[in-house]
Amino acid sequence: MSVTYARRLGLFSGTMSVIGGIIGSGIFLNPAIVAQRVGTPTATLGVWIGGGVVALIGAFIFGELGQRRPRVGGGYAYLREAFGALPAFLYAWALLLVIATGAIAAVAVTFSSYLGALLGFGPSLHKPVATAAILLLTLVNCLGVRPGATTQNVFTVLKLAAIGMVVLAGLFLTGGGPPCPDCVAQAPASGWPMFGAVAAALVPVLFAYGGWQQTNFIAGELIEPERNLPRALVLGVVVVVLVYVLANIAYLRALGVGGLAQSDAPAADTMAVFAGPVGRTLITVGIVCSTFGFLNLVILVSPRVYQAMAADGLFFASFAELHPRYRTPIAAIVFQGVWASLLVFSGRYGALLDYVTFADWIFFGLTAVTLVTFRRREGAPRPGAFRLPGYPWTLVVFLAAAAYVVAGSIQSNPGNALRGTALLALGVPVFLYWRRLARPA
Repeated sequence: MSVTYARRLGLFSGTMSVIGGIIGSGIFLNPAIVAQRVGTPTATLGVWIGGGVVALIGAFIFGELGQRRPRVGGGYAYLREAFGALPAFLYAWALLLVIATGAIAAVAVTFSSYLGALLGFGPSLHKPVATAAILLLTLVNCLGVRPGATTQNVFTVLKLAAIGMVVLAGLFLTGGGPPCPDCVAQAPASGWPMFGAVAAALVPVLFAYGGWQQTNFIAGELIEPERNLPRALVLGVVVVVLVYVLANIAYLRALGVGGLAQSDAPAADTMAVFAGPVGRTLITVGIVCSTFGFLNLVILVSPRVYQAMAADGLFFASFAELHPRYRTPIAAIVFQGVWASLLVFSGRYGALLDYVTFADWIFFGLTAVTLVTFRRREGAPRPGAFRLPGYPWTLVVFLAAAAYVVAGSIQSNPGNALRGTALLALGVPVFLYWRRLARPA
């Protein structure tokens, strides 16, 4: 079942969707976690550059997949066709219970903490406000794609303006010195400890870079998706990598690696160095807009995957049903919002981040392998068609990075990795139950 319930999007809108799907809370918070884990300016920048290379390879992989299979559902559709129903179901299952909803919860907590700094309410209200934001955007997206898409366009522009402020301030303004000149980051020893530290640091980096694949969920709603989807993916990721690296240069210039590692709000502290209290307030407004816009995008696009899963008879039929007036899968959107709200109360931002990244990169790697299957069945792309350059070696690099990140997330938070594994394992009997129901008597 493939039902279009959005406006048709061109290259510009597709690129903005990619950028909007990547930039959320990660670039404003995660640089501190990276600095804590690797402890030197060179390693900090190196991890962000390396993560950007991995993200760009991923954009090329998903670009070729999108060119070959321009269908709504993205990774779910690729896995189903390449490997069968079970891997596809486990991806949708993980997206519903861990990946999309965990990302929504983590970013909603960030949104509420910065809104609290702006409006003056304390930590006791952070999680209730985060929940209220999730439920508000759930309602907006239940009422149709046009309200959700309009909200997304506005907040994508605002989030780009926010991160642009940080970059321009870091490159062109002179500050009054780091707020914590005596702060020192603890660098791991060379060799195996540094290898493990870089793996752990890639977890928050690739969480920040993640999101390009969400545009593949709505491939069928792009104008000329075979042509525009790959271009939008690569162009959007290139813009984000450039902006992220420049933002980290600004953070290190303002705070130093020790101050960055100790900062609870790197972007706000950086703007305070270069522009004082006014700068801190401006970037806080920008981060509120950025995180709110990211929440809206994930809530908007992820239900398409649950809808496809239900249409295959592998989940509640109501998840595939569109409201007769609003043309949205209300049951899927509401369940997503309620589960994400529960996850808000399950842990801190860092714990949610590790929880999401563990499952996300398992399926990034598995989805990338579908390209091998499609190339074996159909051959290399025709001359002039979009393709992954350097195949198969670039694919090997991406798969190695995915395995490295999964190992890093296990190392940094083994408890969350165990819970994520248990949820994936639980999906197997759930799949068998739904498949048995879907078979004709």
